Amino acid sequence: MKELPIHIQLDPKCSKTLYEQIYEYIREEIRAGRLLVNEKLPSARFLAQDLQVSRTTVDMAYGQLVAEGYLTARPKRGYFVSAMENLYTMGTEFRAGKPEEKRVDVQTDICRYDFSPNVIDMRFFPYATWKKITRNILVDAKSHMFALGEPQGDVELRTTICRYLHGSRGVNCEPEQIIIGAGNDFLLLLLEKILGRHIRVAMENPTYVRAYKTFCSFAYPVSLVPVDEKGIRVDSLRRTDAQIAYVMPAHQYPTGVSMPIGRRMELLKWAMEAEGRYLIEDDYDSEFRYKGKPLPSLQASDTAGRVIYIGTFSKSIAPAIRISYMVLPYPLLEKYRQECGFFSSSVSRIDQTILDEFIRDGYFERYLNKMRKQYRMKHDLLLNEIRPLEKSFHVTGGNAGLHILLTDTRGRSEKALEEAARTQGVKTYRLGEFRMGDCPASDKTTEQNRFLMPSTMILGYGGLSMEEIQEGVGILKKVWA
Repeated sequence: MKELPIHIQLDPKCSKTLYEQIYEYIREEIRAGRLLVNEKLPSARFLAQDLQVSRTTVDMAYGQLVAEGYLTARPKRGYFVSAMENLYTMGTEFRAGKPEEKRVDVQTDICRYDFSPNVIDMRFFPYATWKKITRNILVDAKSHMFALGEPQGDVELRTTICRYLHGSRGVNCEPEQIIIGAGNDFLLLLLEKILGRHIRVAMENPTYVRAYKTFCSFAYPVSLVPVDEKGIRVDSLRRTDAQIAYVMPAHQYPTGVSMPIGRRMELLKWAMEAEGRYLIEDDYDSEFRYKGKPLPSLQASDTAGRVIYIGTFSKSIAPAIRISYMVLPYPLLEKYRQECGFFSSSVSRIDQTILDEFIRDGYFERYLNKMRKQYRMKHDLLLNEIRPLEKSFHVTGGNAGLHILLTDTRGRSEKALEEAARTQGVKTYRLGEFRMGDCPASDKTTEQNRFLMPSTMILGYGGLSMEEIQEGVGILKKVWA
């Protein structure tokens, strides 16, 4: 039985009758949205006992609410909150000394098509397989499964990840170099302990905002380095005094640039030029490449132990998995054991065992192949649908990942393009949201630095169906052409 979230405080000395106080309290709870549609209220008998009033008093209050349409009486079931459209009140009420803004009758924006670059398609996730693995593991679970595991993660999963990374990304490592954590944020927190304080970090600009904010939260000074069509500009990186460079060579986010081997060698050379320099390689979605084979990792070309490799299963499996991994060079691994070896693993051993079996038994590879096919079809459909817009936009970022970029050639601002789409129920994303701070004027004047210029929109397609892509782009063609 549903009890009201806040007990009604009846005042016998109030000029209003008891039934009016009950009526007004429930009415305001409904109008304020604290009682939801189809939510069941206590029975008249129960509420009368709770408030220590006669049942007739409660019946009168409920009867008035039913008459006004706030409640619906269902025979032998009770009273339920009615569905009401365009309900609003004017002005501001004060409760407990705090002003509370009342809802106004304003049509809210309805986003029918969300071209988010961060959403993946979960409709094809093998739920039955995941449930079966989970059930089998729990049935056969021994006491050690519920004991505290190794700080770096279970060796079985680390071994499986090691084999997977070597086969798919060319990463050269041993299981002892891998640390498993609940998301990249946790791994970056560990890195802050390993690398120490007052470390200057260089980041691509535009960049992954979450990582930028994480480094800022460490009080790390951050140098923003522009990106061209080959990735982070090493000549600009050299003009900083950074000791760490955070890069995304396989598929830079959000520009979609893939770093060629020449630029990778420049980066590795920069890292080897001074003691204590490292590259953090964020390989967040390298599994999704639609032309040719996935590019090898930057770590695969590292012979001096200067690359810290970070990956995640959030894009390739599901965001809720919250399992990421980090490969540390041996010098940093020793520092990890000294400085962070006492931290417990942040991932449940049961979740680690499920993922280990999911990968080892081939389910992960089959699921990846299915999703590559699905995303490739969406990718090709989107590029085909936006072809009429190529008269007004320069299209980049295709053939990998889950989003593309459209750079306006008619001088319109990102906000104007975003607003035009939003008013028609289409949510798009501005590249400007990923530009952090500013960069030197000398970098701005370089013709290659188009990613520092305005009017570039991002269209993600991972979470949309084929029909939604067609319909959403159909609207964009009308408002952006």
